[in-house]
Amino acid sequence: MRHSLRAGSPLKSAPMHLRDLPRDRHFRRGAGDMLAFGPGLAAWGLVTGVAMTQSGLGVGLSILMSLTVYAGSAQLASLPLLASGAPMWVIWASAFCVNLRFVIFSSQWRVHLGHLPRRRRLVLGYLLADLNLVVFQKAWPDRAGHQTGQARYAAGGATAVWTVWQASSLAGILLSSLVPLSWGLGFAGTLSMLGIAYSLLNDRTAWVAAIVSAAAAVAAFSLPLKLNILVAIAAAVAASLVMAKAAPPPGRPA
Repeated sequence: MRHSLRAGSPLKSAPMHLRDLPRDRHFRRGAGDMLAFGPGLAAWGLVTGVAMTQSGLGVGLSILMSLTVYAGSAQLASLPLLASGAPMWVIWASAFCVNLRFVIFSSQWRVHLGHLPRRRRLVLGYLLADLNLVVFQKAWPDRAGHQTGQARYAAGGATAVWTVWQASSLAGILLSSLVPLSWGLGFAGTLSMLGIAYSLLNDRTAWVAAIVSAAAAVAAFSLPLKLNILVAIAAAVAASLVMAKAAPPPGRPA
């Protein structure tokens, strides 16, 4: 019994140093699964890099923003605000609201990664993106608890996404004068994000929240400073709360 418990713990049964990760089968599987989405991620990262420099940030600040913020949706939401001279609280509020979804994602990651030391959780928290959770849950459908190899699989996927994103963003930053936005790369990146969002719509609550937020974003499109994004997020959260309260308690038929 004691041996089986140790076998189920990725920390005790298979301690691994950073230099050993590229040879680990779970790490390589996670990286391979994420690289299948490489073209869409690269298009999104490229257009984000171009947008940063063309908004007036400059090469140095654009690279710093790409490495430290590492959140395409928050970057693109804040760039028009920076360019228009919006108040700093509006910029911070927009980025904060756009990234609030990661609080929900973190609660789902906790089941599988909560046993890791704090330093590893912080590193993975910085690296893990939206798509990582979607692909992870498809590869590990059992969400009851962590299993051997899950942390290394997540690390492999996160490393792949970070590498593709930073390489494409850096290319967009350095080649912004040669890659005009009129090429339609922004549309390609938008399509890739729509695909990611669609894969997250796995129940009625998610569908209702998506429809309500889309309608709110269109209805509030005329608001200045891209505030329709905040309206859409607030509408989605409100719709989710209403759906959660209306849902029958566990064990009671609907």
